[in-house]
Amino acid sequence: MANKPSDCFDLDRVVNQIAASLSVAVGQVRATVELLDAGNTIPFIARYRKEVTQGLDEIALRAIEDALGKARELAQRKTTILKTIDEQGLLTEALHRQIETCNDKHTLETLYSPFKPKRRTRASIGRERGLQPLADILLRQEKLNRPRNVVLRPFVNPENDVPDEAAALQGACDIVAEHWSADAQTRGWLAEQAVGFGQIVSQVKRGKKDAASKFEMYFDHSESIKRVPSHRLLAMKRGESEGVLRICLKLDDEFILRKLKPQWAHNRQFEFHRELIATAVDCYERLLLPAIESSVLQDLKEKADEEAIAVFAKNMRELLLAPPAGPKVTIGIDPGFRTGCKVAVVDGTGMFVDSATIYPTPPRNDTEGAGETLRELIARFNARLIAIGNGTASRETDAFVTAVIQSDDLDVTKVTVSESGASIYSASALAAHEYPDLDVTVRGAISIAHRLQDPLAELVKIDPKSIGVGQYQHDVNQTRLKKALGREVESCVNSVGVDVNMASASLLSHVAGIGPKLAERIVEYRDANGRFETRRQLCKISKLGQKAFQQAAGFLRIRDGNQPLDNSSVHPESYYVVKQMAARMEIETKGLVGSPALVAKLNPEDFVDGQVGLPTVQDILAELAKPGRDPRSEFRVAKFTDGVNELTDLKEGMVLEGVITNVTKFGAFVDIGVHQDGLIHISQLADQYVQDPSDVVSVGDVVRVKVLEVNLQRRRIAVSRKMAIGSDGG
Repeated sequence: MANKPSDCFDLDRVVNQIAASLSVAVGQVRATVELLDAGNTIPFIARYRKEVTQGLDEIALRAIEDALGKARELAQRKTTILKTIDEQGLLTEALHRQIETCNDKHTLETLYSPFKPKRRTRASIGRERGLQPLADILLRQEKLNRPRNVVLRPFVNPENDVPDEAAALQGACDIVAEHWSADAQTRGWLAEQAVGFGQIVSQVKRGKKDAASKFEMYFDHSESIKRVPSHRLLAMKRGESEGVLRICLKLDDEFILRKLKPQWAHNRQFEFHRELIATAVDCYERLLLPAIESSVLQDLKEKADEEAIAVFAKNMRELLLAPPAGPKVTIGIDPGFRTGCKVAVVDGTGMFVDSATIYPTPPRNDTEGAGETLRELIARFNARLIAIGNGTASRETDAFVTAVIQSDDLDVTKVTVSESGASIYSASALAAHEYPDLDVTVRGAISIAHRLQDPLAELVKIDPKSIGVGQYQHDVNQTRLKKALGREVESCVNSVGVDVNMASASLLSHVAGIGPKLAERIVEYRDANGRFETRRQLCKISKLGQKAFQQAAGFLRIRDGNQPLDNSSVHPESYYVVKQMAARMEIETKGLVGSPALVAKLNPEDFVDGQVGLPTVQDILAELAKPGRDPRSEFRVAKFTDGVNELTDLKEGMVLEGVITNVTKFGAFVDIGVHQDGLIHISQLADQYVQDPSDVVSVGDVVRVKVLEVNLQRRRIAVSRKMAIGSDGG
């Protein structure tokens, strides 16, 4: 009997393993684990505990957090498995050691496989019929020196459904096959063969050709398992889930069986050698091959998910950090034909002030009446921005707005804004809560205006999956996707900082240490008591304790408050350092804020003490020099080509300006103003070789492209960035 199962989590071992796998110091990992276990958030640790982690950035901290989570999950699974096997009375010292030291979930499950409660199998039926002793004889393969029938006869039992010697032998062979198939080493070798030399094959199902036209390239497709890119695997898996494709693995069966047969049926002199050879084939084809196929495809899917999620998260980050147009009065227009264009005006703070419906597009074509309404709204509210949604009737509405601006020489900037997810937000419970008295369509126009003013503040209100910056987002692991996208939102929000007096509960909920409930409490307190004058006022809010304040304070901004440092990323716990700096310069604290010349005269080492290290002091000085600096780039507008509104307006050779809307592993999609994004294939992104499209372009980039091909039937546009570089647009 082995040692009783215990907690399999060895922190020292896990810390050492994480450090080795991530190539960071053991002390850095240990410090991070301690900070995480104490309830600190990643944004807080990354910015305000650099001394403790020796400067680990957010990416490294996330990697440690993930590795720690996986290690704890694996340890929990080990404990469960050990307990289950022990309860069966089958836990040996050697097996206990194997399981306890296992570092891979697949290997762990393979070790557990023989002890798992199983559904009724051919082997289990054989055991029920008393054929295990015969199976043991077959497994030993010792020369019997007696006739076969003499060996088999004692196991014949018609009352136990073993009518003859052939049935007895078959039942015992079934037990042998299952025994061989459970061997962890064999399974591991087979998996290596599959990944190293196997092919993944997809074929269209009989009678499904018409329904599967979009999967045409996978009707009879085969490629190396180790080289299949994530987007093609996910495409095949989608076809399989839709019931139109069949996916399987193709291995070198002849080679594999040539290796397995002598390994399993090793005694040629054994009286049942011929039957064991047949059993080897049965074991491989019936048991091992389907199991390996399932395992390898699962691994491939997990890796493809990981890649797709990483791309999605990167695109999401770039979209969230798109440059804001700023706090200007903005008119949002949700274009339409029959129902007209919904117009909403929001002030510089994002507050809704007025709305209208205009009909400048077919069938009414009331450009005169629509123009009067638009001019009146611009003049009355001194609007400086017009945000036009890029959906139906977008280009027609854009042309109308352009004509109005040009005819009156108005000082207004118009911008086409992505509507992805706007309709989902406008019909959501959150939108109804924010604008209970407004129609869904007006809420949509407000959202479009807000997206231009501050993309981050508006996009956090929408389920990231609805924003449309990834591929196969509905096919990947949804739990992992949600986690990855949530992280990006959290990272972006805290990177930019949040004005606590203007932010919605949706935005506040992503601040480190806050969450949805505290965010609602902050807004309720603000509505009841007026604006916050200091960060410390937040401590008056019910359930917002010192821990939450510590995590959140540095990321919250209070403009024009009583404490000038409250509008900076300097954490309240370090205000005393700034006080010392000001005293050194013989000025008031506020005199240092935004004074790079004075800051430059200070020596960082002079202010290092037992609480604050050099990295934090350097961060403080950088923030004092440029307080509240926005990490987002400068706002820039793409100019769509006049007269190019529909697919039919496109001609090969045209050079157009557009906005990158999505980046994938095989290229990037660009909005050129025709309601259908064009594809810049990876080969057309740049003159030089491009390994990863994200190295060349990002979501939100304004680019020039040349039209290569327009397929009206399939509504596909192929464009080239490299052929447009340096072009004059002619």
